[in-house]
Amino acid sequence: MTYKKDFLCVQDFTKDELMEIINLSLAIKKAINSGYNPPLMKGKTLGMIFQQSSTRTRVSFETAMEQLGGHAQYLGPGMIQLGGHETIGDTGKVLSQLIDIVMARVIDHQTVVDLANACTIPVINAMSDYYHPTQAIADVITMMEHLPDGKRLEDCKVVFAGDGTQVCVSLGLICTKLGMNFVHYGPKPNQITKEYQNIMKANCKESGGSCEVTDKRSSVKGADFIYTDVWYGLYENEMPKAERVKRFKDYQVNRDLMELGNIGCKFLHCLPATRGEDVTDEVADSASSLCWLQAGNRLTAMRGLLVYFTRNRKIHSDLEIEAAKDTLDTYLYEHGYDLEKVYK
Repeated sequence: MTYKKDFLCVQDFTKDELMEIINLSLAIKKAINSGYNPPLMKGKTLGMIFQQSSTRTRVSFETAMEQLGGHAQYLGPGMIQLGGHETIGDTGKVLSQLIDIVMARVIDHQTVVDLANACTIPVINAMSDYYHPTQAIADVITMMEHLPDGKRLEDCKVVFAGDGTQVCVSLGLICTKLGMNFVHYGPKPNQITKEYQNIMKANCKESGGSCEVTDKRSSVKGADFIYTDVWYGLYENEMPKAERVKRFKDYQVNRDLMELGNIGCKFLHCLPATRGEDVTDEVADSASSLCWLQAGNRLTAMRGLLVYFTRNRKIHSDLEIEAAKDTLDTYLYEHGYDLEKVYK
């Protein structure tokens, strides 16, 4: 079976492929929670490229590599020649000779596309201006762990309230791929674009799901999960606060909005949240809030993604490993190295 090399957007994957990643992530989580840290990334190195600051992404990837026996290198802004003195293509070729897998949190999506095209090793999009696919995997994992009684994933209605961010787009793509019922409840002109709406509709025809993009509050009725993200203004100087509040205030997730959902409706947020804007404290800190467990499932998702996308790496047999050790030991001994001290 041929597996895709990179994880740039959930739309690139079939329902079965996405569910394999999700189920793998859950299986690893179960093993670790039961006391067994499988050395599935032993001897492997992850390069973490960041053009933006991050909490959940950096910590979850580093922790995942540590738990699975590997190592992560932080490559923050200004630390490597990414598109500066060295082209993105050349950087990708170099990294392919030095490490085993790359994740990149970038400003422009084309950057991670160019990087993936240049790399011979897997590249994971850890967020761009278009997509946040690793978050989408964590979102579905969280929903699967908190399904309403008697419902399958495909029976659930997910409402994303507010701005049509890259998180909203990735959530809509994965929900419609998996046959779920997705609604983006948000104001014009900050709704998911017609292009993405058409892609989601095509997904629904294949999966049996449904999608709707609307500014009608009635669309929230019957929601099993209500999700939001920060309003347009996560990064400095994008939109003044007064303008953000004016445009999105009717889409705040508060008690009144939550009460439009089904009994037991759960709250989701990718974080960081702007309390008092996109969500009230009353909701974020309520028993209905899954956003903290959702943040924990970023780690669940990262472990599964790392293992899934390095599954085709060469595995050496015990005989090959023993022969290689013997050859190296012979060289070291013949050149005056004390093997007991070397290996101590």
